[in-house]
Amino acid sequence: MMKEEIGSSVLENVYKAEERLKNVVVKTPLALNNNLSAVYDANISFKREDLQRVRSYKIRGAYNKMATMSQEDLGRGLVCASAGNHAQGVAFACQTMKVRGTIFMPLPTPGQKLEQVKMFGGSYIDVVLHGDTFDEAKDAAMRFCNENDGIFIHPFDDPAIIEGQATVGLEILEQSKEPVDYLFVPIGGGGLAAGVCSVFQELSPQTKIIGVEPSAAASMKKALEKGRPVLLEKISRFVDGAAVQQVGNLTFELCKDVLYDMATVDEGLVCETILSLYNKDAIVVEPAGALSVAALERYKDEIKGKNVVCVISGSNNDITRMEEIKEKALLHAGLKHYFLVRFPQRPGALKTFVIDVLGPDDDITFFEYTQKNSKEKGIAVVGIALRHNEDFTPLIHNMKKYDFFVNYLNNDPSLMNLLI
Repeated sequence: MMKEEIGSSVLENVYKAEERLKNVVVKTPLALNNNLSAVYDANISFKREDLQRVRSYKIRGAYNKMATMSQEDLGRGLVCASAGNHAQGVAFACQTMKVRGTIFMPLPTPGQKLEQVKMFGGSYIDVVLHGDTFDEAKDAAMRFCNENDGIFIHPFDDPAIIEGQATVGLEILEQSKEPVDYLFVPIGGGGLAAGVCSVFQELSPQTKIIGVEPSAAASMKKALEKGRPVLLEKISRFVDGAAVQQVGNLTFELCKDVLYDMATVDEGLVCETILSLYNKDAIVVEPAGALSVAALERYKDEIKGKNVVCVISGSNNDITRMEEIKEKALLHAGLKHYFLVRFPQRPGALKTFVIDVLGPDDDITFFEYTQKNSKEKGIAVVGIALRHNEDFTPLIHNMKKYDFFVNYLNNDPSLMNLLI
């Protein structure tokens, strides 16, 4: 598909989408964030799509797509695949428009998103869990469509979906009192980015649009490097709202010449950002919703004194993930460390470790030890939380000095996956 397939006038179609959506979506706030504005000496505003009716912008594209379909097509049964947020948008639209839908979601989808989909869709939708990734769920959904003559509602690579998401861009420009110098947009499949790129290219071409992806699922970055969408063989599912193995053909065409830059963000930094937004601003975001804010540090010199908008794309975060989020944040900050520790099998060994090895602010947060009767020394896995980064060097020094040190585990991904 080429850019022209979105319509003869992108902007005209987006305005039509805005009219269709005016009684369906919330015109979410564009709110100045005083904390980050002070940190970066810039005017940092958040476009709060986390406050949308389904707690993400995805309702815009899903409803707009379905509103443009004929009654005959709607009656055939709608099918979609989603990691969560698109599914909620489709489910909401199905119940609102009284049409049937079947929604395919990956097996690891957070429970909170699954329950929200069922709540928004009610009796009008069926949920099918399939595969480990969005792309596997999408393949199953496409097969189901072919077998049942259904209509597939693509999460991003569809003109009507893109035009619906583009209304986020219209609202930003309507709400901003000053010209927008930088716009940070999260990217999964690229529907939101394609939409805002289309709007800003026409109405605010001087704005520098920066797409932000998780570093372990950087499909748009790879596509830009290769000059075409390519399938990533392996991605991390942690940032589930942006964990897409291949961006869309149409979204790529709309983004490739308009994006000013692409930024990738490590999962640990995403987690730090989630916790910071909650602790400092009482804003709850999902991992994908934190991407745009997490990228600010990389551009701190460039955005100084500028008007900056970050799209907060969603807040569908499962409370059961918070321990993992906290752990990843501490690891990224260098404040949580795991070791193999050698303990002599004699009374007082642990006391020596606590008194002579640990610093005054160090804390043991994980300890797993099995005594071996036939050995003089036993091996334990020990997790230690530090208050300051600089406490790490003396900790290692003391472990080796008192012959407790065996191995440092943080740099071994396979072992860390067992611990986190």
